[in-house]
Amino acid sequence: MSHAAVSPVLVIHGGAGVVKRDMPPTKEKAVRAALEQALENGYARLKAGNSALDAVAAAITVLEDDPNFNAGKGAVFTHEGNNELDAAIMDGNTLRAGAVAGVRHVKNPILLARAVMEHSPHVMLSGDGAEAFAKEQGIALVDPAYFRTEERWQQLQKALKEDAAKQPHADVETARHFGTVGAVALDAQGRLAAGTSTGGMTDKRWGRIGDSPIIGAGTYANSGCAVSGTGWGEFYIRTVAAHEICMKVTQMRVPLKRAAAEVINQEIPSMGGNGGAIALDAEGHISIPFNTDGMYRGWIGADGVPHVALYGDEDDGTAELPAPAPADSVAQP
Repeated sequence: MSHAAVSPVLVIHGGAGVVKRDMPPTKEKAVRAALEQALENGYARLKAGNSALDAVAAAITVLEDDPNFNAGKGAVFTHEGNNELDAAIMDGNTLRAGAVAGVRHVKNPILLARAVMEHSPHVMLSGDGAEAFAKEQGIALVDPAYFRTEERWQQLQKALKEDAAKQPHADVETARHFGTVGAVALDAQGRLAAGTSTGGMTDKRWGRIGDSPIIGAGTYANSGCAVSGTGWGEFYIRTVAAHEICMKVTQMRVPLKRAAAEVINQEIPSMGGNGGAIALDAEGHISIPFNTDGMYRGWIGADGVPHVALYGDEDDGTAELPAPAPADSVAQP
């Protein structure tokens, strides 16, 4: 596929799920500001001629550092009261990938995932071994208290009371937490990359790991497509969702928007799951499907203006973009 005259694009998400319109105005303002900052930081890398990988890592780092998202600082708590973080990153140009799971001291798991990709012979590291590798690589480590926020702690306390009473979680956000963050980018050289980072699900047990760090499930990129998912991870794993979207685009020549919608809004819900995703192809077409009340999302392209939206019925600007053409660019009768 030719990558001539490529205009860089960056798309991000901060999680799909229950996005309430009655959230405090101060919180909504902070969330929108963080999404815009992530877009600006990542796009600055693209405008400077840096790689899609650089843009993805820069954007996700902003969201990992912001307590309003379930990744890094502000991550949700496990049943035992810990924060266990997962992340993955993938270079579509080379199919190299790196991932970490179940880390408790790594300030920015996305940076450790990239170090795994670039400085180890492996794809995924977990737990204590991943943190030992982080020390060797000079990746910033913090006391676990750094990740704590009172809001997340209270979510866990409510969930534990419901557990003790053998009641289902009344709060859908707690029952199925969607607060993953992610980014996909296309650089000026036509290279694609994807990354995802998460704290997982409130009250998760037994070292549960979702789709975010699993290459092909919540994170995937090749030369023609990049995807980062956010949703009920077990279903994204079972459908290998991110990989399936990209296979539809690159092997079956399905337009990006249709490919993403078929997986996110048809296949996953038909099995009982839900969530969303961000997808980007090598021509710069964007797709942001989701089937939840809302999804923290945003994108930035040739005009350099960040486009951000939170609610399900809020215009995120992608509807105004040209519809993706068939991958083989053959005119249809």
